[in-house]
Amino acid sequence: MAEIVTESNSEFAAPGGAAATELPLVLLSHRGPITFDWDESGRTASRGSGGLVTALMGLAEHLADAVWVCAASSDEDRVVVGEAGGRSVLVATGAEPAIVAGDDSVEGSTLRIKMVAVEPAAHDAFYAVISNPLLWFVQHSLYGLAESPVITQVEHAAFDDGYVAVNRLFADAVADEVEARGGKALVMLHDYHFYLVAEQVRRRCPHALLSHFVHIPWPGPDTWLTLPPTMRDPLLRGLLGNDVVGFQTLGFARNFVRCCQDLLDLPADLDALTVSVDGRTVQVRHYPISVDPAALDRIAAAPVTQEYAADLAGAFQSDGRQLILRVDRTDPSKNVVRGFLAFGTLLDNHPELVGKVSFLALLQPSRTDVPEYFDYIAHIGAVVAEVNARHTNEGRQPIDMRMVEDYALVVAAYSVCDVVMVNPVADGMNLVAKEFLLVNSRDGVLALSETAGAYEELREHVLALHPFDVAQMAEALYEALTMDADQRREQRVAAAAHVRTHDVRAWLTAQLEDLAAVQRLGRREAPAAPAAGAPLPPLEGAKHRRRTAARPRG
Repeated sequence: MAEIVTESNSEFAAPGGAAATELPLVLLSHRGPITFDWDESGRTASRGSGGLVTALMGLAEHLADAVWVCAASSDEDRVVVGEAGGRSVLVATGAEPAIVAGDDSVEGSTLRIKMVAVEPAAHDAFYAVISNPLLWFVQHSLYGLAESPVITQVEHAAFDDGYVAVNRLFADAVADEVEARGGKALVMLHDYHFYLVAEQVRRRCPHALLSHFVHIPWPGPDTWLTLPPTMRDPLLRGLLGNDVVGFQTLGFARNFVRCCQDLLDLPADLDALTVSVDGRTVQVRHYPISVDPAALDRIAAAPVTQEYAADLAGAFQSDGRQLILRVDRTDPSKNVVRGFLAFGTLLDNHPELVGKVSFLALLQPSRTDVPEYFDYIAHIGAVVAEVNARHTNEGRQPIDMRMVEDYALVVAAYSVCDVVMVNPVADGMNLVAKEFLLVNSRDGVLALSETAGAYEELREHVLALHPFDVAQMAEALYEALTMDADQRREQRVAAAAHVRTHDVRAWLTAQLEDLAAVQRLGRREAPAAPAAGAPLPPLEGAKHRRRTAARPRG
């Protein structure tokens, strides 16, 4: 049974420890914790990486009754779905993940996984037309509006036959798992693919405790006017099916409340961060996601990482040279082009730096099947070529751009660089900023966009970047490269201490605390269709008061 931990410094204990409530756990995300494949040796399984998978698996693996619902993403995933008859499978999640047969015993952690196979045309409409790019571009404020988006019958059909239909499919899968557990469960939904799921699950399972965490930005009401009411209203209503809706920052949480107030004309409280709907009060909260410091420390200490670090230092930092780093996907929201333009401007304005500073960019191609993303990669390459043509010195090109997916190389680059540039147009959080701070060994400077979610937390310890102002970003890079050593050290140490204290475990625990408070209000005992009445009071308690008191200035 799932335990909701009540102390912020508690471990995710096994059942039987102090807990506010015990419920089965049903998780939903588009990308699952395990992916199956096939090679000459037979079926293989690989465990997902990243802070989210690590945190949620750390919770689910300790529970007697937890299931993770996700999309079947590979051909072998779909084979597994067929073999299981659409039911969940038990997977050993250790170093070598594998499906556990019904009569097998297994040592170590296990997790039930329910993969949902989606018909390809429906998934394409759901994912490649609506989720990406439409929702992604709206939520990252990427549309120029003068010419895009152009919403036609294609998009309307993709919303109805793709996004709505696929959300219904996943809602049914989640509800099936809740009903199999007696109709009461803690349901934790994730990200922009599944905004409609909670409302549909609530209809079938009125006693489920529902939360949804939105990992990407949530803009204000004016931006959401980009979408027609037939799309935006169901998205908002869908999220309001939850008991708690979580965002990365206070600003995003307030934007959501304003959207419900302005676009749906619902009673809302911007101070308490609540929305009243259908006789319920939905709690809106912010939980800045973070990283796993211990896991990062292990990767940084690994021999392959140390070897990479020595090679990078030799290649880029001999003779007193300095290194600027960026680590990004080739997503238009990451603002890679303007970052390189700013670096070119830096060298134009400070020619004494030519040959003395290099820019290493470790990029991962992203969604190349979407035309906007494919075109953006070409734009990046053209700008890099132009800057290198202007400023190559003694055969040394100032920008070294690599399309690579090698996390050990990334961590090695974090450890040795002098500056990290993180300048997204918009970002829900941006974990590159936090990862760099934990492993850097040269008191490197974090140059961080004001529009990254991480800026709300780290603003006192970073150099601010204005992501559309190339001249300002160029001067900020110069300031970072020439900053006094004591100031560099003071900034990085303070920021790293904050990240270590506010890690991914703290992010998840804060959500569980708030969900426990919701359950203590007895809301799950209300009838399926409660009569309209006075809204329930907002969550109180020390945890929420501390977060409110610590909101950023400005």
